[in-house]
Amino acid sequence: MRKILKIVLIILIIIFVVIQFIRPAKNSGEEIAANEITAKFDMPENVQQILKVSCYDCHSNTTRYPWYWHMQPGAWVLSNHFNDGKKEVNFSVFSTYPAAKQYRKFKEIGEQVKKGDMPLFSYTIIHRDAVLSVQQKRTIEDWAANSMKEMEAKYPPDSLKRKK
Repeated sequence: MRKILKIVLIILIIIFVVIQFIRPAKNSGEEIAANEITAKFDMPENVQQILKVSCYDCHSNTTRYPWYWHMQPGAWVLSNHFNDGKKEVNFSVFSTYPAAKQYRKFKEIGEQVKKGDMPLFSYTIIHRDAVLSVQQKRTIEDWAANSMKEMEAKYPPDSLKRKK
């Protein structure tokens, strides 16, 4: 029985070492100023700071990778999480979205922050600085609402609705 446990342990150690060489791709880290959200929409410095601390790791191409990203299987889990976040909204390419999608994303940002759905609880457990205060939530909600109003003044109403 001891011999079997020893063999199993050795196999597990070998697997752990081997998977360290199977790395997911990192975010490019590149910011193309013409595609960023700030290229098209007014974003006050305080809003930008809140988003960078609480949102950009998962919702931009400028992720700050924590130490545990360098060990598998942690990198796989985090990379999947980052990719899912960027599929939902990516502030690094926000200006490339069609107007209807931009409008919808502003609405979703305001709603999710208000409900406390963002940032995710699993993220804020480790990143305590990402927890939003009531005032920060209000600031983001107001900015999202103002961005929607800005779009309503600039675009025809039909262009801000999702095409079916």
